[in-house]
Amino acid sequence: MEEKKNFDLAEYMNNGIRNFMAKAYKNVLSNPREARFAFKMQRSFEKSEKRRRKIKETENLDVPPFLISSIATTCNLHCKGCYARSNGIANDEADGRKPSLTPEQWHGIFTEAAELGVNFSLLAGGEPLMRRDILEKVATVGDMIFPVFTNGTLIGSSQMAFWRDHLNMIPIISIEGTAMGTDQRRGQGVFKRAMQAMEALAAEDLFFGTSITVTTENYRFVTSSEFIARLIELGCKIVFYVEYVPTESGTEHLALSDEHVREMEDLLEQRRTAFPELIFFSFPGDEKESGGCLASGRGFFHIGPDGSAEPCPFSPFSDSNVIDLGLKGAMQSPLFKRIRAANALNWEHTGGCTLFEHQDEVKQMLA
Repeated sequence: MEEKKNFDLAEYMNNGIRNFMAKAYKNVLSNPREARFAFKMQRSFEKSEKRRRKIKETENLDVPPFLISSIATTCNLHCKGCYARSNGIANDEADGRKPSLTPEQWHGIFTEAAELGVNFSLLAGGEPLMRRDILEKVATVGDMIFPVFTNGTLIGSSQMAFWRDHLNMIPIISIEGTAMGTDQRRGQGVFKRAMQAMEALAAEDLFFGTSITVTTENYRFVTSSEFIARLIELGCKIVFYVEYVPTESGTEHLALSDEHVREMEDLLEQRRTAFPELIFFSFPGDEKESGGCLASGRGFFHIGPDGSAEPCPFSPFSDSNVIDLGLKGAMQSPLFKRIRAANALNWEHTGGCTLFEHQDEVKQMLA
């Protein structure tokens, strides 16, 4: 993928955030509580954009508008091809887990992030709902929004008060599209429990969404008009399409080819027009419009459970830690700079994640 000439990434990202917030506000106008919150966050994000611009002007530092943060090192499921288990984030045995930051440390990270102008942090794991202590602490960082990527099986009536009281925490429930596909990958009965979680959230009129791992086997179904219409009926307001990255040997055939990606891009463009009430994201499919992969601080980076600053969740290599250096220091990671200087974010790859496919070259940059 060639770098776009005269492409203003900051403006592209800022426009994307403005459009997201405008659509989110429109989608919740019938709910006064959610509408007030969305309006408040629109004003807050305008201030965040100004903070990022000022830091760029005064310090020549590009602050990414969002982060991905893996806050949990355990999970109640054993999904096939789970990247968190394959790269050591999640482990059933305590001896095999990465050290975990405390709720107070995570709160400090996101407080600094908000002060720098970061708008979002996607919370992942492991299963983030297994770290309720962290969620409750970081939810108090009111100038950020936290999409919480969860398998949904731990969402029940006892959880509803938490989601109602912290509208900046947005549950994103992961499924594979069909009941059979979800249960085959995640375990028997998981799809039913995910649907029950969506129904419970919809009954409370809460803003939530879904995350779908896209493979060669399901990409047409999960982008079909019928499936998307069903998501809207369930109450979903946002959908994340995440291309499968073959971290498990023998699953390479599930990764999308360039041809699949192009077809999916065309399908999503049609669906965005046909279903304006739903917010669509595609990772890394949307990188084409953004001039290349957004990892390594170009648009985001990943914070591991121990505070390590990594290019992305699929490239778990680090030379910096946000606890030692602060968020601003980690943004200036030598590894991130080498990756960007080598134009590695535009290296050729066959679908999925650029840096995962070139992990040997990334490892060499750590030397």
